[in-house]
Amino acid sequence: MIETARIESFIVDKFEQDDVFIVELEVRMGNKIVVVIDSDKGIPISYCIEISKLIESNLDREVEDFELEVSSAGIGQPFKVIRQYHKNIGREVEVLTAEGKKLTGKLITVSEEGFTMKLEEMVKLEGKKRKELQIREVNYNFSEIKQIKDIISF
Repeated sequence: MIETARIESFIVDKFEQDDVFIVELEVRMGNKIVVVIDSDKGIPISYCIEISKLIESNLDREVEDFELEVSSAGIGQPFKVIRQYHKNIGREVEVLTAEGKKLTGKLITVSEEGFTMKLEEMVKLEGKKRKELQIREVNYNFSEIKQIKDIISF
């Protein structure tokens, strides 16, 4: 079976040079190699093709057959690595907490332990008939959430 460290050795220098990072690198049953990549500027399809050819040129199908899939991290997909959080600072995100509550807000800061987001909520204040817009910052540890993903708005 092909090892992930071997695949990573083929691409790590190129990724450092191009300021690209690995979101997921996995070799599944039957030697299915899955490489998901991202960068702060986004990843064009042509770059995925280039990386696919780079990996293929370093492997020999005569020795060990494999299936290869290289793709960019999808828009609206849950974040998997901390660099994706940093990339999305200042953007609207959707958080699903460990308790199952969905929140939408702006990602403000990220640390090794968690992140802070700005929430805007309509809240009914005591003694008032109408709800009022409340803006607050909320801190979360990564252990307190199931997933976080960016929100696409046009």
